[in-house]
Amino acid sequence: MITMKDIVREGDPVLRKIAEKVSLPLSKEDQQTLEEMLQFLKNSQDPELAEKYQLRAGVGIAAPQIGISKRMFAIHATDEKEQLYSMGLVNPKIISHSVEENHLEGGEGCLSVDREVPGIVPRHSRITLTATTLEGETVTLKLRGYIAIVVQHELDHLDGIMFYDRIEEFQDKLKIEKKL
Repeated sequence: MITMKDIVREGDPVLRKIAEKVSLPLSKEDQQTLEEMLQFLKNSQDPELAEKYQLRAGVGIAAPQIGISKRMFAIHATDEKEQLYSMGLVNPKIISHSVEENHLEGGEGCLSVDREVPGIVPRHSRITLTATTLEGETVTLKLRGYIAIVVQHELDHLDGIMFYDRIEEFQDKLKIEKKL
């Protein structure tokens, strides 16, 4: 079972590496790891289990966050229409996205970051993603709103990008626009 002691914290070099593509079909080890990542998210959202094992609630976790530099992540989150997205995804790739941007009002948090980082994290409002599921099925997902933001946050982990890197880029962009 994955617990908070297994979560790699900011400053660890694995969080800044571009993760390796995963060989398909999934090895038993990769499948088990992804299933455990998904179970961690479910456990972290269960008040009794979260308290018992001292888990911080999460809606997504990427393999680099547990020290594994592979292109896979799990999400367990509900969108604005109460649809649950509970899945493990392998080799995810955005194939298209909106120009329109969106962000979470309260900013973003991260299981690998033990501090509050205020600021707006700009994300695409809509994305279309291809990936392989835990079951080995190739899927194309059209996502919007909150769930699209969650997926983009996890995708960034696979490319060595932390959410606060985007806050700084956004602040720099604002400064340039004000000068114009």
